[in-house]
Amino acid sequence: MATAALERTDTNTQTPDAIVVRFAGDSGDGMQLTGGQFTLSTALAGNDLATFPDFPAEIRAPQGTLFGVSAFQINFGSSEIDTAGDVPDVLVAMNPAALKTNVGALKEGGLIIADEGEFSKRNLDKAKYETNPLEDGSLAKWQLMKFNISQMTLDAVKPHGLGNKEALRCKNMWTLGLALWMFSRKRQPIIDWLEAKFAGKPDILAANIAALNAGHAFGETAELSGPMRQYAMPAAPAVPGLYRTVTGAESISLGLVAGAQLAGLPMFFGGYPITPASAILHHLSRLKEYHVTTFQAEDEIAAICAAIGASYAGALGVTSSSGPGIALKGEAMGLAIMTELPLVIVNSQRGGPSTGLPTKTEQSDLYQAVYGRNGDAPMPVIAARSPADAFDCAIEACRIAVQYMTPVMLLTDGYIANAAEPWKVPDMASYKAFPVEFMGKAQDGGFLPYARDEKLARPWVKPGTPGLMHRIGGIEKALGTGHIDYAPANHQAMTDIRQNKVLGVADSIPDQEVVVGAAGGKLAVVGWGSTYGPIHQAVLRARRNGHDVSHIHIRHIWPTPKNLGGLLHSFEHVLVPEMNTGQLKTLLRDQFLVDARPLNKTSGQPFTIAEIEAAIAATLSK
Repeated sequence: MATAALERTDTNTQTPDAIVVRFAGDSGDGMQLTGGQFTLSTALAGNDLATFPDFPAEIRAPQGTLFGVSAFQINFGSSEIDTAGDVPDVLVAMNPAALKTNVGALKEGGLIIADEGEFSKRNLDKAKYETNPLEDGSLAKWQLMKFNISQMTLDAVKPHGLGNKEALRCKNMWTLGLALWMFSRKRQPIIDWLEAKFAGKPDILAANIAALNAGHAFGETAELSGPMRQYAMPAAPAVPGLYRTVTGAESISLGLVAGAQLAGLPMFFGGYPITPASAILHHLSRLKEYHVTTFQAEDEIAAICAAIGASYAGALGVTSSSGPGIALKGEAMGLAIMTELPLVIVNSQRGGPSTGLPTKTEQSDLYQAVYGRNGDAPMPVIAARSPADAFDCAIEACRIAVQYMTPVMLLTDGYIANAAEPWKVPDMASYKAFPVEFMGKAQDGGFLPYARDEKLARPWVKPGTPGLMHRIGGIEKALGTGHIDYAPANHQAMTDIRQNKVLGVADSIPDQEVVVGAAGGKLAVVGWGSTYGPIHQAVLRARRNGHDVSHIHIRHIWPTPKNLGGLLHSFEHVLVPEMNTGQLKTLLRDQFLVDARPLNKTSGQPFTIAEIEAAIAATLSK
């Protein structure tokens, strides 16, 4: 189970199939770095894993405050892991605020490891504690281990001459060292990473290594009693191959590059910094050797317009943003639809309208993706279900864009963008190329820039090609010639063609499969995007309990697979969990007249397995 407890007897430790650990501290305590390096060590140990970084929205909140807490959760084990875990088994709390904001999620009987050196009167006041929770018995339903991590870190790094402020920055390494000991992880990969990171700062390098070793040695030599024991998690079964951990942002970046290579095109990426989409720009800027040009524009509109210009010139234009930035790009998306140029738009969704919840996750941009432009402006929409899946989804978005001469939106969200999981590096020779052929000469009878092929795609012409001068733009064009034409019959025809072209994408996508279960039955739980993990686990558990439940997960949001309507109608009940107020549910009702029922969550946090299990039970009881 993803939320199995740390169990022990007096004679031995019984290691569960999976353990959930959450590191939490001030946003300056390096919790994301600690979690990231623990993830690296866990991957190298051969465990399956899933992570959930949980950032504060403030760039640098006042130290020790409740709204400045940063957390990193990892679920790792010797069996298949699909989620970051419902509730932690272990909470590492670096200060009172971290304890207060996270202890409520810790399972009863779980382990708290607290830095008692940070539980001063001042920090307790900032966290709104009237008494010290480490001493007043309020944590009795959990197991508590408290150490003065701050002081032990200062003692460990003292020989290296750092001031107190710099020395205390090493306490995340001390904590990581203790965690590595606790879960039988090797230190050398972390030391190698530190040597690369601080190659030009020998004092800081030595201090961090000393803190790491000190935390590890403390676990080895302190002869701790109670719940602090060493656990050896066996490796998870895996298909042989080359593996690495990827975040969603990394996976999308690699997939976009692979898609451009399969199309035989250089790639131009125009972006503007926005959470949580900025990481894609950061990753792509390091891949210039693959004919990738990155451009950080002055605003969102400039970013997408530059990408459209690059597509006009013969490159694959790509842009990305989150909900507020996607709204700003809306008019330019309509321009790309009218000009019928290939363009990939990545939307890393985040919580709420306007600026909303910048660092939290949500799935509330589906309406925006499918319907959210002025005029009838159809666009294919694809949704990735996990960090690793984002690679193939990015390739698919590139394929559709160039084969159908259309912009395509790829939906991820804050959870997918920041979370990490193991990824089996694919053999690119197994991917079918879709090379682009630019028109090099006019057809018999003259050049028609809005002529159509069997997919209703118009020809792609590089500017300057002799004899193929043409006009494109946002004002309605005449059928075939591309001249400006306001005639009613022409606008009707062009609107119909653009719509039918996008609907025709369904001809080149696979039928919808049932992930777990079979077609037909009592209940189908239908999801999209990052709800995959908790739905998958909840359905598996329900089926183990003898319930007739199946899991359907939709990648192609628009157009939908051709068999989806019939598949949904083969079930008595359809339940749609999504992190919004029911957007996919509405689309399914609209398209297929199916009585889809919603399970909605808009808290900024992913679904838990238990929430979906409860909804399954309630639906089956009707």
